[in-house]
Amino acid sequence: MEMSKSLPAIVVRGTVPIPNNDFRIEVGRKVSLKAVEEAEKNFGSYAVVLIQKNPLIEEPTIDDIEAYGTLVKIQMKIKLPNDAYKVKLSVLSRIKVKEYFLTDPYFVVEYQEHETVAGNVDEEVTLIKMIMQEIANNAQTILVPNNQVMEKVQQGLSTEKISDMIIFNLKTPDQQKYKYLEESNLNMRLRMLIEDISKQKMIVDLEAKINEDIKKSIDENQKEYYLREKMRAIQNELGDKAKKEDEIDEYRKKILAAKMPKNIEEKALQELSKYQSTPPSMAESQIIKNYLDLLVDLPWKKASKDSYDLQKVKQKLDEQHYGLDKVKERIIEYLAVKIMTKRNPQTILCFAGPPGVGKTSLAISIADALGRKFVKQSLGGVRDESEIRGHRRTYIGALPGRIIKGMRDAGTVNPVFLLDEIDKMSSDYKGDPASAMLEVLDPEQNAKFSDHYLEEPYDLSQVLFITTANYLENVPAPLRDRMEIVELSSYTEQEKHKIAQGHLVRKQLKAHGISEKEFSINDEAIYYIIRYYTREAGVREVNRYIGALIRKSIKEILINKVPRVDITVDNIETYIGKPKFSHNQSDKKDQIGVATGLAYTAFGGDTLPVEVTYYKGAGKLVLTGKLGDVMKESAMTALSFVKANAKMYHIDEDLFNQNDFHVHVPEGAIPKDGPSAGITIATAILSAATHREVKKEVGMTGEITLRGYVLPIGGLKEKSIAAHRSGLKTIIIPKDNQKDVDDIPEEVRSAMTIIPVENVNDVFQIALK
Repeated sequence: MEMSKSLPAIVVRGTVPIPNNDFRIEVGRKVSLKAVEEAEKNFGSYAVVLIQKNPLIEEPTIDDIEAYGTLVKIQMKIKLPNDAYKVKLSVLSRIKVKEYFLTDPYFVVEYQEHETVAGNVDEEVTLIKMIMQEIANNAQTILVPNNQVMEKVQQGLSTEKISDMIIFNLKTPDQQKYKYLEESNLNMRLRMLIEDISKQKMIVDLEAKINEDIKKSIDENQKEYYLREKMRAIQNELGDKAKKEDEIDEYRKKILAAKMPKNIEEKALQELSKYQSTPPSMAESQIIKNYLDLLVDLPWKKASKDSYDLQKVKQKLDEQHYGLDKVKERIIEYLAVKIMTKRNPQTILCFAGPPGVGKTSLAISIADALGRKFVKQSLGGVRDESEIRGHRRTYIGALPGRIIKGMRDAGTVNPVFLLDEIDKMSSDYKGDPASAMLEVLDPEQNAKFSDHYLEEPYDLSQVLFITTANYLENVPAPLRDRMEIVELSSYTEQEKHKIAQGHLVRKQLKAHGISEKEFSINDEAIYYIIRYYTREAGVREVNRYIGALIRKSIKEILINKVPRVDITVDNIETYIGKPKFSHNQSDKKDQIGVATGLAYTAFGGDTLPVEVTYYKGAGKLVLTGKLGDVMKESAMTALSFVKANAKMYHIDEDLFNQNDFHVHVPEGAIPKDGPSAGITIATAILSAATHREVKKEVGMTGEITLRGYVLPIGGLKEKSIAAHRSGLKTIIIPKDNQKDVDDIPEEVRSAMTIIPVENVNDVFQIALK
């Protein structure tokens, strides 16, 4: 029959029909369903099948369709539950699209036959023989299962029909078969077919080789890894391993550039080799990678250059911190020794002092002044030795210790390394971190510091270690012995005032975006904050209150439209409320049984009144005021001394046998301890027993013995400042503390009389009327 050269077109995707074969497809898209129905109704079941270029496009346009297709006849169609059709087509010949007549609601094309051109007959015979030989030998490898190629060949079909049947049943992705529709030369098709058959054989051989390699590399008990291993082998053969090879090369360059010691470089290269051969899917691969990252990130040779201008270093330290002359002098000495010796002095400094006096910020300033990197590790609450030395890599989630981590963060071999709160470490069943710190802080050992994770010695000898502590008593003696203790005592009122006026106010103004033209606070107001709103050794609370004043001033400037706020003693309470503290002031008159002692607390010094009275009883000693064991024993010693020497002081001995003596230290909710109130308690007891008044302007501190000797005490500077602040004119101190008088600020020394004594009798002569 003569067919029209224009027909409805069915567009298929992901498959290619080949002439001289039956072709089954599922038709679901509306445009194709309409084309099938129209072909059956008006075109004698004839249609054209065209191939979509990109199978992912749901609604193709003319540009999305290939130029070559096939002429087909619809043999059968079955309607499916989803309203699609299962259609069987007989593929008749190749065609080329000339023009699209219609694109909606279905495609109609004008086409022309794409005739097959015969080539050299001898060549054709040779090629088809080669193909048939391959099929006879490797049919299962080359062709899809359940094909009928060999049966059809025996029917004496033409070379063209045989080749089309083989092409259709070839185990090649359908998208790659489109070239057989384009090619009109039969011999060229046969050559292409031979090439595809060879490729298919090579793929099968390659897969067999991969399977063989996998079987050799895995144990029978590891069958669950089979698929992963197979995927890896496929990726290796396809070249996907290039990415990992690039990573390996990058690591190798970093290892060689890090200038590690020879033994560590060799170990790093060994680990790299192990990483190269370990599949990425195995957990060990990530463990090795983390270890390599640590090795290449750690500084081995890189050092920051120290500033050798001593005057400039001193100037920087002075700019950032007021006072602290001893500490600054020690840093200058450190640098001076380095300049002279051309080596790093192996110094471990420990800044000891109460909270808020600037220990941490001073370490930062030292790093800045020296031109070094600064790293900090807080040891507060650390109770596991592994926090210092790291975990062994055999454990899941193993990490290096804090020391190695700090060095990694610093990036240089000579940072200033602050170990904050070293007195807050504790120990449990996991080990004692303080013992691990012995190696870190021992200049003789830390050149070969051993970290469990690193597994190789690391040189810490060029690091300037600085530790901080509030209470040296909490630092184990062996650890304390390895450090040079630099004590930072609490600030005096005058020092706090200068720090506030020179640093804190300026810092807070900058932080809150306000200028000195809009805010001011006078000296009296700053002293008022220091005395009545804070009780601390440092200046943290002072800083907070200045910040609060500035914030409230900003609010007033914006809401009330005032141009400027000036803070004075008269208006300060309007901004920050009523005072929170009232420092103990000296008594306004001389009293019997009340002596003024001097105390040292974590917040600095304070005065400590001691009251004594007696009443009818059985000779007992009553102690109140939340006293610690040492202070209780000190009170017993003081009473025993007075009782033993009652005749000397003209006291009736029956007074002690027939009365109970009550010693009370006010502010009973606050714990108190220590031996330094010994002479104060003795003075108060003697005053009560002899009815002699204690001079109101005299304060005292010192430990008493049963023989009446006065022993030295600590915290003299803070105690003297407190005495000066409370209005005392004279303070009595142990003679052995005379060496500490120079530490007392000049303004305090010049305002008071400081009397050293070695026997309690001297105290009684000075203090009692």
